[in-house]
Amino acid sequence: MQIVGAGLAGPLLALLLARRGRDVTLMERCPDPRRDSSTAGRSINLALAARGMRALDAAGLSDVVTPLLLPMRGRMLHDGQNAQLLVYGLRSNEVIYSVSRAELNRALITAAAAEPRITLRFGQQCIGVHPTYNTLHMREVATGHAYSLALRTTIATDGGGSAVRHALQAGGLIDAREDLLDHEYKELTIPPRHGEFALSSDALHIWPRGGFMLIALPNRDRSFTATLFLAKQGIDSFESLRTAAHIRTFFAREFPSAHELMPNLTTEFAANPAGLLGTVHCSRWHFADQLLLLGDAAHAIVPFHGQGMNCAFEDCIELADLLDKNRSVETAFSEFAAQRQPNTAAIAAMALENYTEMRATVLDPKFQRLKSLSLQLEQRFPQRFIPRYSMVMFHPEISYGEALRRGRVQSGILEDLDGAAPGGDIDWTLALQLIEARL
Repeated sequence: MQIVGAGLAGPLLALLLARRGRDVTLMERCPDPRRDSSTAGRSINLALAARGMRALDAAGLSDVVTPLLLPMRGRMLHDGQNAQLLVYGLRSNEVIYSVSRAELNRALITAAAAEPRITLRFGQQCIGVHPTYNTLHMREVATGHAYSLALRTTIATDGGGSAVRHALQAGGLIDAREDLLDHEYKELTIPPRHGEFALSSDALHIWPRGGFMLIALPNRDRSFTATLFLAKQGIDSFESLRTAAHIRTFFAREFPSAHELMPNLTTEFAANPAGLLGTVHCSRWHFADQLLLLGDAAHAIVPFHGQGMNCAFEDCIELADLLDKNRSVETAFSEFAAQRQPNTAAIAAMALENYTEMRATVLDPKFQRLKSLSLQLEQRFPQRFIPRYSMVMFHPEISYGEALRRGRVQSGILEDLDGAAPGGDIDWTLALQLIEARL
């Protein structure tokens, strides 16, 4: 088999397949990240949760990855100068982990390089694909030399801007679209203060401001990667922040507690590009036993549920399992697409919903009340009522589609209980009746 794209999903999938006895060639456009850190990928750190951890465990990588992780047990909400921690779950193990994309990529590549069944080829760019002619067109980045390969079972894990997907779309072989938000993001830094973290290191920090927000995740060097999510155009937008004075005024007004911790704000703001945010919808993921789109190449999502990487890693383990169970690669590809498409559509929808929650709804007293009520119901009925966020983040045995469905039912239960006693004592008799009737 050959895999196009060695970001995160590509090397993990290669390891899962190689350790099941398959020979894999892994090709990547960029240079080897172990030797060229400037091209190791975006510096943004990611949130690793249970679905991703399960896939890493299956590849035998837990011991390799664990030293790279920083646990976050909840959201720290910054409203003005006040901060409030909203924990993610009831149990001590219900945490998510901040991890550097670049460090994780290097760890995966290093593990893949140590596997005899995996051949790594860097500086190899996909420039076209023709399933009808069983051909994959490639180019050596360093020399510009173009060449062709037989598809012979190719899996594209080349990210949201997938060259393979674009080639299929350009050839009229698939329908695909990228639904871009009218918001973008820009990375900034909160450096260490006196050699220590400037903020609590065990939380994902959020400055929600209704139409926009700033978040910050901890890094192992005791800095935080802060990310501003903001409209492209308008009064408060990237377009409006044209000068250093505009930037300083905006941050001092909207994020004063963060602003005082960002000495390099205006320099970084000018130097760092704004990134796009969007969802990829793709009508077709595979062609017989020749070609399969996987991960962001098939279903990129916005980052507001912290599930893009976790979803791609779950793709990897589910595909590897299906290839084990089926003699036919074509059958495995077909079953993979049929099983995963409803679930990836579900997490795409939930990720979009979570943006509104993170930047605005989370400040609403009713939201915080229902969040507390949700945790109390889980504590009283742990086998029956699991908050939707917990199902997505901490329960990989529950599919995304089922989490979306149950979450809607549970939302109705929370509304009915809150309506019966808003802010008052829970009617546990009513709670039991609603849970038994609806769940």
